[in-house]
Amino acid sequence: MSQKLKIAIIGCGGIANGKHLPSLSRLEQVELVAFCDIISDRAEEAKAKYGTAEAKVYEDYKTLLQDASIDVVHVCTPNDSHAEITIAALEAGKHVMCEKPMAKTAADARRMVEAAKRTGKKLTIGYNNRFRADSLYLKRICEEGELGDIYYAKAHAVRRRAVPTWGVFLDEEKQGGGPLIDIGTHALDLTLWLMDNYEPKAVLGTAFHKLSGKENAANAWGPWDPKKFTVEDSAFGMIVMKNSATIMLESSWALNTLDVKEAKSTLSGTEGGADMEDGLRLNGEKLSRLYMNKIELGSGGVDFYDGQSESAPDTEMRLWIDAILHDKQPVVTPEQACVVSEILEAIYESAKTGKAVYFD
Repeated sequence: MSQKLKIAIIGCGGIANGKHLPSLSRLEQVELVAFCDIISDRAEEAKAKYGTAEAKVYEDYKTLLQDASIDVVHVCTPNDSHAEITIAALEAGKHVMCEKPMAKTAADARRMVEAAKRTGKKLTIGYNNRFRADSLYLKRICEEGELGDIYYAKAHAVRRRAVPTWGVFLDEEKQGGGPLIDIGTHALDLTLWLMDNYEPKAVLGTAFHKLSGKENAANAWGPWDPKKFTVEDSAFGMIVMKNSATIMLESSWALNTLDVKEAKSTLSGTEGGADMEDGLRLNGEKLSRLYMNKIELGSGGVDFYDGQSESAPDTEMRLWIDAILHDKQPVVTPEQACVVSEILEAIYESAKTGKAVYFD
């Protein structure tokens, strides 16, 4: 492997330019040497802004993967192509970061796990909310047992009116679903990770198309086209784990509610609880009295200065590259991400059949 990791980006759209490329460009250990997109202008623009002088541009990812000098591939394409491109990249000898969700289907996610094991290359999924300051602190709290046995949790991914109207977000064939697979996946991943519980027993879910048909609807990115809105506008699930721990998952792009929160978790354990309602709050009982502590996550302490901090995407990319360079397990393992996909698919299945879905 070369002194600097040579990285290729497949899919040069919003998530690549909004997260992957800016954060990777700040790392001294990497070079961005290849850019691929079915719209060549997007790849050219990404190369001009972030690439090395010798960086190459491709329209076909298969041609890109033939370059033996590339060490790492980031897959930033629509959900239905995640598995195909990731597996091909792993088999071509590349380490892979694939954007969330892992895949459109659970079967594809399992194929990705198998390919990583078979090839011996590292695979991770872009669940960047694990890398927020509040998430990392709460993970330590959970690992040290301060909450005790976490037996009830809520995974929040609720928007009041924020339906993404660009790209293929509203296309069920390309994406596999709407807010559940788009933002619900973040909340579920975060909650399972904090609980360190990846053994689901049963799922009961519902999905709704109640507001998607409205014309000229209020929306953060302008009115959506009801004819193109083929995915759910909200979905909900109750997940019971094998140890009886229960998770309530809520997700929406459009819902008549003022209780809006996204990529957040609420945890209840035998020794205490935690939520992300107003920063990071811990609650419990001490000396026969109830308490609530709000954690100060800033690194400041003097007037007019909040200290230096690293963004979640920057931390995500730094730790991913560090895992490759030092042969460590990535923070987000493919096995963990696969369980997220399996649960999401079970919620969709339950919503369609009206019946609970049982694992094993």
